[in-house]
Amino acid sequence: MMELLQYEFIRNAIAAGILASIACGIIGVYVVVKRIVFISGGIAHASFGGIGLGYYLGINPILGVLPFSIASALSIGLVSKRSRLPEDTSIGILWAMGMSIGILLIGLKPGYAPDLMTYLFGNILTVPFSDILLMLILDGVIILVVYAFYKEFLALCFDEEFTTVLGVPTERLYLVLLSLIALSVVVLIKVVGIILVIALLTIPAAFSRQFTSNLKKMMFLSIMFGAVFTCFGLWLSYMFDVPSGATIVLVMAAVYLLYSLVKSIGSRVAVKS
Repeated sequence: MMELLQYEFIRNAIAAGILASIACGIIGVYVVVKRIVFISGGIAHASFGGIGLGYYLGINPILGVLPFSIASALSIGLVSKRSRLPEDTSIGILWAMGMSIGILLIGLKPGYAPDLMTYLFGNILTVPFSDILLMLILDGVIILVVYAFYKEFLALCFDEEFTTVLGVPTERLYLVLLSLIALSVVVLIKVVGIILVIALLTIPAAFSRQFTSNLKKMMFLSIMFGAVFTCFGLWLSYMFDVPSGATIVLVMAAVYLLYSLVKSIGSRVAVKS
């Protein structure tokens, strides 16, 4: 593994993996505890419209995803909170709209659209240094906002109705949380792609929940697990020349399922004895 560090693209990939682990480790805990995985998936897939927008305007698609994903998050939050439309229906509509807008804008742009598959399925080995700087900035924003509103987010996740009774602006907090998910999606796109973002947001957090119920400890463990699994998946993808995003997700899922299986067998043995 150490000899691989002589290559710049490997160093960039490791840096991207660690930065992605910070984002998914912090925000993923809220996604799992609040049980808004489907909403996160809607934001992630709707953000594909930003890919199309960036490509159509001739700019870095990631810069197109940033405002588009936040707009998608706010739209999903407002529609689900204020309209009579069922939440899953509104998410499905906005999900489909975002993907369709992206495909339409890409189709309107003359010429061949290069590397679009990397935004759908990710390719951590192609992350440039400019994207790493953007990921670093977004991670900083996520950390600062979570630090500033940690207690409010904690109350929102565990008892939203009681939090509202106390006079806390829960709708605004909810929209801020969805916006943080949108920022996390931007950070994770080049690592695992839009299709697999949900996995990286949920698996490390769900795994950390097996060891503690303390939110801060869950975030720390989730970041640690995400970094280790991402680096190991990256090494496997390089060694066997297979897609990096899918390999990273499969490593996480395999470890989580194996742990769950061993824990289940151990519980049954303990009960019988």
